[in-house]
Amino acid sequence: MQLEIVSPEAQLFSGEVVSLTVPGASGSFQILNNHAPIVSTLVEGRVKIQGKVIINENNRSKFIQEGEFTFLDIQSGAIELSDNKVILLTD
Repeated sequence: MQLEIVSPEAQLFSGEVVSLTVPGASGSFQILNNHAPIVSTLVEGRVKIQGKVIINENNRSKFIQEGEFTFLDIQSGAIELSDNKVILLTD
């Protein structure tokens, strides 16, 4: 699935991923390929991305890479998924 992570300052990431786990307002949840459409608010926590994530040099300090997983700590945000495209808006 296609993932795009956007902050007020810039686009932090755009690319293909295997799965995504986010801190939803009602608890963490995971999104996989062909997931049903969803819109949700996000709370403070850690976003977990599985897949080959290539972060550009300008944004590298915001992400933590551990093996096949990449993590991003967020304060809040929103997420929308439709047709295997995820847009994650975060501050």
